[in-house]
Amino acid sequence: MGQSAEFGKFLKAMRSRLSPEQAGIGATSSARRVPGLRREEIARLADVSTDYYTRLEQGRNIHPSRAVLDSVARALRLNPSEHAHMLDLLENCEESSPIPAQGVRPALLQLLDAVGNVPALVLGRRTDVLAGNPLAFLLLADFPAMPETERNLTRWLILEPSARELFRDWKAVASEAVGTLRSDVGRHPNDPQANQLVGELAVRSEHFRQWWAGHRVAKGSAGVVRLHHPIVGDLELNFEDLARLDDPDQVLRVFSAKPGSPSADSLQLLGSFGAGTTAPKPSQAVETDASAGQG
Repeated sequence: MGQSAEFGKFLKAMRSRLSPEQAGIGATSSARRVPGLRREEIARLADVSTDYYTRLEQGRNIHPSRAVLDSVARALRLNPSEHAHMLDLLENCEESSPIPAQGVRPALLQLLDAVGNVPALVLGRRTDVLAGNPLAFLLLADFPAMPETERNLTRWLILEPSARELFRDWKAVASEAVGTLRSDVGRHPNDPQANQLVGELAVRSEHFRQWWAGHRVAKGSAGVVRLHHPIVGDLELNFEDLARLDDPDQVLRVFSAKPGSPSADSLQLLGSFGAGTTAPKPSQAVETDASAGQG
């Protein structure tokens, strides 16, 4: 029942963030002892009985119909990523098959070679950094030089002081990464490496504990990051995540600057610093993960 309990915790977290005004419920005369809506209010909005909704939130009923789940999602004002995560928590609750080893798809490696002189990374399950080009490692961190168990974007963002210095909006970037990790855990609840990562971050970071307890879900696809790089100074870069709909476990993240902007000049300057270095090729960056047979 572990994952059904996670489903219940997610519903409770989503209910607690929703105010009566947001839900279109008029003010009541009775004082509210907890933030958010009451169970009976969500049940009424979802057109189910309070007892039924209570059993959902307690993890005692893990076989609701899709129609009921969609109705609960509407009542909780879930966005598409949160709605998908809610379904994952139920559909994968009994997943028991071994998690296969990660190896970068050949097509992604070809794309990594084809993107040109812009930073690019291949991110796998748990936001593991599976591969990247030299400019990405110059921009962010030398992931291939890290111990294999530490080549993880979320871990680096949360625990490394250099990441806080690099990202001018560190809290927003780090919390987004935690939301992406939360989404991944919903798809693979029995991934031992994911559970180990979550445990380590919860022990070592108060920020992570707060963000994880909030059950925020994120699926990064595009955005802007503002950096203060130790070599070239301030940068403002766009990023795009490219992935196949049938394989959400691997994405190609590409960073770019607006043509003709100061950031584009700085990115080109950064590339000149990396010219002639012996940074590993993308295929080398993933070899240890695939050959170790880890998930």
